[in-house]
Amino acid sequence: MFVTGEPEVRTVLGDIDPAELGVTNSHDHLFFASKLLPGQELDDPIAAAHALLEFKMRGGAALVQWTPYGLTRRTRDLAWMSEEVGVHVVAATGLHRVEHYAPVILGRVIDGLVKEFVADLTEGTQPADLPDEPRTGPRAGLVKVAGAFHTIDSHARLTMTAAAVAHQETGAPIAVHLELGTAGLETVELLCGKLDVPPDKVILGHLNRNPDPRLQRKIAETGVFLGFDGPSRANHATDWRLFDGLEALVAAGHGGQLLLGGDTTTAAARDQPGASYLLTTLAPRLTEHLGGDVVTAMLVANPARAFATSWPK
Repeated sequence: MFVTGEPEVRTVLGDIDPAELGVTNSHDHLFFASKLLPGQELDDPIAAAHALLEFKMRGGAALVQWTPYGLTRRTRDLAWMSEEVGVHVVAATGLHRVEHYAPVILGRVIDGLVKEFVADLTEGTQPADLPDEPRTGPRAGLVKVAGAFHTIDSHARLTMTAAAVAHQETGAPIAVHLELGTAGLETVELLCGKLDVPPDKVILGHLNRNPDPRLQRKIAETGVFLGFDGPSRANHATDWRLFDGLEALVAAGHGGQLLLGGDTTTAAARDQPGASYLLTTLAPRLTEHLGGDVVTAMLVANPARAFATSWPK
């Protein structure tokens, strides 16, 4: 791994000291479009800017967009919105589950994933539908990949392996979509056990969708970061277990590994609790339940460590 210098968070406006990140929504989407969700595309820059502004008005300072290659991540729009609104934004490279992609989009990169990921991280991004365009978009700050339901299928193994190599070349954090919160231990075994990615460079998303306290604790014991994201989604009736799950992990000494996110993925969800809900409703309730220092760690100190690395100079 060719890395030098102090750890920094790579935002769409450049690298910053982790201490500058502030109150962070650790997993969300200002833009996202998948063939699995026709008619529900998050592809409106004005609506996205309003969502980001509302998040700022509620006390938010940073948002990490987990939208990877080919799903309308709009990194250039992320940059002007970040500058105009005054919120740090981190963009992603990587690849989601195969089901999200049209074959033509997937075919452009599937045989050169490491090259694509590293270029996004170190040179700049470009739209998936304009592969010959210069990389004039801002650089990505993490690699996002995805597991399958209760398993690591061949596509997930391919993308996770590429993500691990990209991490070795750049130091980039790896964020993982766990399908309905499953295959967490299997993901850690592959990334950290077989591919030598340090646990503190791995962020597992959607742990709240599979509220198994024993499993969550086993995953936490590996040292990875655990993302609890998308609270109050109508299609995930697990919110009532969120507080007990977080409390158990904090009591077991894993409070420094917990991250919170909104995970807005469709246009309909934008009208539901999301990024701002983290600060208006969830954080106050968690503060009452767990204490202010613990919640501040989830929103400020933990993201500052999770998304920072010593990038190649």
